[in-house]
Formats: sequence, C-alpha cells, structure tokens
Amino acid sequence: MNLYAAGTPPFEVAVTRLVPSSSNLPEAVLLAFFEGPTNEEREQGLEAITSGFDGVGSLIIEDGIARVYLTGVCASMGATYTVAQPIMQNLLQFPEVSYVKIYDENGETEVPEGETNSIPFCLEP
Repeated sequence: MNLYAAGTPPFEVAVTRLVPSSSNLPEAVLLAFFEGPTNEEREQGLEAITSGFDGVGSLIIEDGIARVYLTGVCASMGATYTVAQPIMQNLLQFPEVSYVKIYDENGETEVPEGETNSIPFCLEP
C-alpha cells in the first residue's frame, strides 16, 4: 500500500539489505535506495520515490554535514513528498550525520552553507 497516497505517516518503511563490511555505510544505503525495491519488497507494495533522480553522483560527509549530489533530472511535479525525505531519513540514522544537504543535477541546493538541512529548489512543491 502506498502510505503517502493513503495519508498514513510514516511514509518510509525500513528494509534490510546486506552490504560488504568494508562498505561506506551511508553511501551503501543511498546506493541501495536508488536500486529500488527488490521483487519481494515490491510484492509488499513498496516503491521508491526518486523525483526523477536516478542515483548519487557523490556523497561527502564533513563536520556533521552530508552533501548528496544527485544524478538524473529533477521532476518532483509539485509533490510534497519527494526523494528528499527518504534520503534524509536514511542518512540521519548515522551518528556522523547531523544535517543533510541535497544537490540537484546542476549542483544546486537552497541553503548550501550552515548547519541546516537543505533541498534543491526543484523539490519544492
């Protein structure tokens, strides 16, 4: 069931994925997200909302700020729930991440400086 369409928060559903122990875990989480749901997860009604983006170009974590540079073409279509929510939910679970700044395909985000979360202008409803 699409929890967002039903208006039933939380809209994110945690899943378990296995990655090599040598992985950069925050990066592995984002890569797994953009791989989309497995067949089993799809059968449970899960889907990935990517807002037109198709992956992560790079992830840089410094001084508690995760900077996520997305690839693909932003297409939020005015939605209030976008790829920003699951990206933030996924990254803020790690103790080394206090804030998340998401950049669009042009390398832009609303608030590039400071200790605050930020999304690209194109993800605004």
